[in-house]
Amino acid sequence: MKSFDTCSAVESGGNNNFDDDGREKRTGTLVTASAHIITAVIGSGVLSLAWAIAQLGWVAGTVILVTFAVINYYTSTMLADCYRSPDTGIRNYIYMDVVRAYLGGWKVKLCGLAQYGSLVGITIGYTITASISLVAIGKANCFHYKGHEARCSVSNYPLMAAFGTVQIVLSQIHNFHKLSFLSIIATVMSFSYASIGIGLALAALASGRVGKTDLTGTVVGVDVTGSDKIWRSFQAAGDIAFSYAFSVVLVEIQDTLRSSPPENKVMKKASLVGVSTTTAFYISCGCIGYAAFGNQAPGDFLTDFGFYEPYWLIDFANACIAIHLIAAYQVFAQPIFLFVEKKCNKAWPESNFITKEHYINIPLLGKCRINFLRLVWRTTYVMFSTVVAMIFPFFNAILGLIGAVTFWPLTVYFPVEMHMSQKKVKKYTMRWIGLKLLVLVCLIVSLLAAVGSIVGLISSVKAYKPFHNLD
Repeated sequence: MKSFDTCSAVESGGNNNFDDDGREKRTGTLVTASAHIITAVIGSGVLSLAWAIAQLGWVAGTVILVTFAVINYYTSTMLADCYRSPDTGIRNYIYMDVVRAYLGGWKVKLCGLAQYGSLVGITIGYTITASISLVAIGKANCFHYKGHEARCSVSNYPLMAAFGTVQIVLSQIHNFHKLSFLSIIATVMSFSYASIGIGLALAALASGRVGKTDLTGTVVGVDVTGSDKIWRSFQAAGDIAFSYAFSVVLVEIQDTLRSSPPENKVMKKASLVGVSTTTAFYISCGCIGYAAFGNQAPGDFLTDFGFYEPYWLIDFANACIAIHLIAAYQVFAQPIFLFVEKKCNKAWPESNFITKEHYINIPLLGKCRINFLRLVWRTTYVMFSTVVAMIFPFFNAILGLIGAVTFWPLTVYFPVEMHMSQKKVKKYTMRWIGLKLLVLVCLIVSLLAAVGSIVGLISSVKAYKPFHNLD
């Protein structure tokens, strides 16, 4: 039985097991990198795009979907080209190292703050979202047997605890290089629930039971107030822009790739596969969902019960979301784990607690590699993210604000600045002006989305009840 990294046969030494920099040999391919990207990008948020299109309308919604797909792919190719340091060609293992190699100074700390703040926020948000999907399974069964008007309540806290327990086990996977099997499973799950969502929306269209749509989306005075139209439009535009972003883990994904063919070429192809696949699902879910629900599109048409039947299919789709989030949590948590462990190894290289690997035999899994720092630190982090999720069930509103704040520096500013440094783009040339305009436009989008997120967050805080079920 082949198992993940902490439980495997002890390999014999030899140069074939290591890369030229002395680290464990990388085995990543186009397929595994594409799976990592799709796992990171396509989340359950794909099912909320109908709501986003409803706020913006057919024209603006579709244009923004396509525009930000192109922007995210374009900037990801810039970042991929910066994986190796200029002149020396040395590999950079994390995003901060890339920024240090090309820009240096205070920008390195800004990058670290934005990246790791975003990663922490995402792991907490995924804990909440997974519990919402699991709660939806229980409620779907309740509605089926008791009627759609029944008052069905399922506690999300035990489900958050169960999610955290699974993550404690999976967090012992040694590093990002060993997550391929999880990402492939997550990719299949994301295709499954997105396809089910599209299928249910198409069935609603075929039945003729559709909502009213408009070229400009929700109608002021009918569906929303004037101020709500403005704030929700800002939030929707931001949600679409951020939904494509995977720069927060791009360098870590690229660091799993084999050195031949060149990592940047493979990563560009993987980015194209990931963004193209994502765009196809986003347009399908967003536009078909909006056509089915109209201006009253729910925030998530599986967990917010845009559909009640067939209940078993709703259950299966929500189970797929939960499984996907179990894997996606690890994709975003591994960079946090490795960052702290690297710092500890550098600070206390002689400590057996930090550096020594222990081997124990576990039935069915074989010889498992255990490190005490990894065991204690990662378990503590998962417990922290789970407790925060329990205390702040409205954290997804905070996550929207974090996304607004971190999207611009990580996805646009740093890749463009490093690209201009690498290619030595001269000031005031057409290329320089075009790139600066791109940075400025994306900054404006981020600021407007941040304002919309703050308004939404204020509403969530007003309705906040500590340790109250997410009904």
